[in-house]
Amino acid sequence: MENRFPMVDLKGQYRNIKDEVDAAIQDVIDNTAFINGKQVRQFAEALSAYQGGCRVIPCANGTDALQIALMALGLRPGDEVIVPAFTYVASAEVIGLLGLTPVMVDVDPASFNVTVEHLRPALSDRTKAIIPVHLFGQSCDMAPIMDFAREYGLYVIEDNAQALGAEYTFPDGRKARTGTVGTIGCTSFFPSKNLGCYGDGGAIFTKDDALAERLQMIANHGQKVKYHHSVIGCNSRLDTIQAAILAVKLKHLDDYCRARNEAGRYYTQRLKAFDPQEQYLVTPAESPFSTHTYHQYTLRIRNGRRDALKAFLAERGIPSMVYYPLPLQEQEAFRHITRAASSLEVSRDCAYSVLSLPVHTEITRAVQDEVIAAVEAFFG
Repeated sequence: MENRFPMVDLKGQYRNIKDEVDAAIQDVIDNTAFINGKQVRQFAEALSAYQGGCRVIPCANGTDALQIALMALGLRPGDEVIVPAFTYVASAEVIGLLGLTPVMVDVDPASFNVTVEHLRPALSDRTKAIIPVHLFGQSCDMAPIMDFAREYGLYVIEDNAQALGAEYTFPDGRKARTGTVGTIGCTSFFPSKNLGCYGDGGAIFTKDDALAERLQMIANHGQKVKYHHSVIGCNSRLDTIQAAILAVKLKHLDDYCRARNEAGRYYTQRLKAFDPQEQYLVTPAESPFSTHTYHQYTLRIRNGRRDALKAFLAERGIPSMVYYPLPLQEQEAFRHITRAASSLEVSRDCAYSVLSLPVHTEITRAVQDEVIAAVEAFFG
């Protein structure tokens, strides 16, 4: 049966800001500065302010952001980078692409995030960096990760593609936006992201001015002065039209995150009332040190019934998604280049049990009630 409503309602979101977005696009067209127009700089400045004053380097997409971050750190082939096994492929893909060794670690089954306890068994004399992924919309516990990194002289590259807008609270009460705690932060503006454009886009964050200059240079063919190339770089630019759209949507980001959080909590409240002992499903945990943007609302389905539930929902026109159906250590591309730090049993279990329900900025209680009723009917 065809889906009766979307996983992510980009059309509905656009309709609510149509006049602002259309005017921003028209301004770019009128001025014909399609590459590196003023809107790119203006958006970077606005995002910097939102992120607490870090340097922002816009780029073409989130994968480029991760690749450029690794390139800027001067790592050499064979150096090891710790990365969770349960995440989107880009986090590990860029490691292999640069001739580095992905060292895969397991994740916490409640938050789906890597913790400092997962890092110690992965350490070797070749370890140079960690890529903690803030999966599904909330932060890893960054304070102990940063303490671990300082202890062993490691770089930390935050993959913030799914948690832009989330806030991390340190043990002493200080707060910071995700993506600004590590050495470098990376994010994606893929259309379905918390802050999404109408095509591809990404950005890199750092508080280190010298590192920011190097990141910018690498993203621009390795040049600081035109036609003078100091390092090997790449061509990774945020399109001016996309920057203009993002500048409009950035003004609404806190409202978008609030709407997602309210939707996520409503799901949890209703589903926990139906299944208080988690006999059938496990609802997402909210960490005490992080706000949750619910980029995805991801359940773990017990007793191997995930695929049957997904099929049951589809028969009723209710969309759902599996993020991600195969852990990275079982992907063909990584089998011969990866070192596993443990059995990675949790990552494997997550891959075969997770199911994400529709959640987005425009979702209504009526739609959520229909989704919840269908889940209850399946287990009822």
